[in-house]
Amino acid sequence: MRALHWLALLLLCAAYLQGGLNKLLDFGGAVAEMQHFGLQPATPLAAAVIAGELGAAILVLTGRLRWLGAAWLALFTLAASCIANRYWEMAGAERFMAANAFYEHLGLAGGFLLVAWHDLANKEKTWQHAAPA
Repeated sequence: MRALHWLALLLLCAAYLQGGLNKLLDFGGAVAEMQHFGLQPATPLAAAVIAGELGAAILVLTGRLRWLGAAWLALFTLAASCIANRYWEMAGAERFMAANAFYEHLGLAGGFLLVAWHDLANKEKTWQHAAPA
């Protein structure tokens, strides 16, 4: 069961590991992506996104401050989706595809919130059992 749990977390983090590594290996492309979405200053924002994606995914996968990594990825996903998938400003097939991506990302953010909640709930149980009676 432990291996299945970790595999589920790895699958949940896969897009952030892949995205962070791709941006790290093509930093110029990461900066261009920030500029494409009108985000300035693009260079420090690209570096922050890389650090956030990879760092938070590592927290989730290692279990060290898992709740924090999961909460960060949930917030990041919501913000990025609002920036990149603004379907309400589109029409036709472009709107359809962007709306699908937007709501898929909402589901992903919800999954990360569940991971954070579960991690904190488990920590609370541990704290309650460790407290002197």
